[in-house]
Amino acid sequence: MRYAYAITSALLLGGATATLALQPSGAQVAQNEPGAIQAVSPKPGAPMSFADMVARLQPAVVNISTKQTIVQKQQANPFAGTPFGDLFGGMGGGAQGGAPVKREGASLGSGFLISPDGYVVTNNHVISPGAQGATVDSITVTLSDKKEYVAKVIGKDQESDLALLKIDATNLPFVKFGDSNGARVGDWVVAIGEPFGLGGTVTAGIVSAINRVTGQGGAYDRFIQTDASINQGNSGGPMFDLNGNVIGVNSQIFSQSGGNIGIGFAIPAAVAKPIIATFMKGGTIERGYIGVQLQPGGTINEDTAAALGIAKNQGELINDVTAGGPAAKAGVRAGDVVTKVNGQAVTVDQSLSYLVSNVKPGATARLDILRNGKPVAASVVVAPRPSAEKLAATLGGDAQGFGSDDGDDDDDAGTAVAPAAGAALGIGVQPLTPAIAQAVGVDATTQGVVIAVVAQTSDAYGKLKRGDVVISVNGTPVRTAADLQNAVNAAKTAGRPQVLLQVKRGRSPAQFLPVKIK
Repeated sequence: MRYAYAITSALLLGGATATLALQPSGAQVAQNEPGAIQAVSPKPGAPMSFADMVARLQPAVVNISTKQTIVQKQQANPFAGTPFGDLFGGMGGGAQGGAPVKREGASLGSGFLISPDGYVVTNNHVISPGAQGATVDSITVTLSDKKEYVAKVIGKDQESDLALLKIDATNLPFVKFGDSNGARVGDWVVAIGEPFGLGGTVTAGIVSAINRVTGQGGAYDRFIQTDASINQGNSGGPMFDLNGNVIGVNSQIFSQSGGNIGIGFAIPAAVAKPIIATFMKGGTIERGYIGVQLQPGGTINEDTAAALGIAKNQGELINDVTAGGPAAKAGVRAGDVVTKVNGQAVTVDQSLSYLVSNVKPGATARLDILRNGKPVAASVVVAPRPSAEKLAATLGGDAQGFGSDDGDDDDDAGTAVAPAAGAALGIGVQPLTPAIAQAVGVDATTQGVVIAVVAQTSDAYGKLKRGDVVISVNGTPVRTAADLQNAVNAAKTAGRPQVLLQVKRGRSPAQFLPVKIK
């Protein structure tokens, strides 16, 4: 299962209808002025019940199950070599553990037929290994009449969470994709799936939101959100409009328990249809990649905007640029704020990752950038996006995070007065020597000033700690305490209440942190 926030599953929908009377020209009135909104009967052809529609659609919805083999290494026997060793034989034969143990696993999900000759659409995570060390041995598709077929994988894609299967059968009931671009918030939708393996289940609700970003990033982080009941096992099932067209593929739920709380997400048909068509032609999915790491948190927030003197919620801040990558070759730098890609604005609902991923590899993307508050442009030749595994290996770094104090520097981060160079920020700094760089765990090539103390009364406290290395301030490199002071003074002269520090902590990638000027 897959989660938006650490959860998983699928979608369903249902709701109510009303019409909005057109407002006459002239003085503006309240949106809900008496008589402006009038409840009306359903449109001609709209069902008073979903029963007839479901009766036609449900035979095209299938159950998908997998059989998996999970190989786990046995836990080491802590009593190996002692008189008690034989009492714990199940834990392995020695201090290093015994031979790996195999056990069976399984998964359940939903899908739907899109052709009479047995092509089935589902989620990639429904047919993928469900645990570390697991392999999928077989995939079974069960129709509504309980007939079972062994399925073959035609194509699957982790990024979009879509997969296409094929079963050997003919004259099957099937459904077609519709136009998800026409979906509106408040529209009725119906979902059919196999939650918890209970068999065909129907739910209804309304479209709660469109183009919803769940934080996954990438080319497909724009979902249809619904309030319909979604639970584990609904993943991969179809979401229908009232005309019976598939406008979404149920994919995720938002939950802290694994159960439905009225927030579910479906992959829009406008996204799924071309990917499935590519699979049917035997093709593979390629996405654009420019080789940058983005500042966590998405678009520019209020604090970062104040530090840079730009508007908030527009553009994304580049945290790092991959050496030798497409962006680096085009002159893109860490600290640049990308506001547009090929003329399309980078916004909360349209991230930089989304826009770049949808540029065809080999094409040139024009990036509109704010650098030190000034507009510049870069033409980047987009490369094919590496696999998720390769990207994870490229990022590397340790697990240290920014924005929290782990408490190991309390003795040094007290109320002591910081040296003059960092007093306006509540920090004290000193030059970064090779010996200090080794001591704080940063690469020997790192340049900047190292933080020696953080005042508890400052905004920096809790964001920064002793041993952090400040690389730049508002895009200006700092190599000495005087450089830091000059950059802070320049920000104060410009009337900015904050500065944006580029900070390196240990082996973690450098990040940008807004800090208020005292």
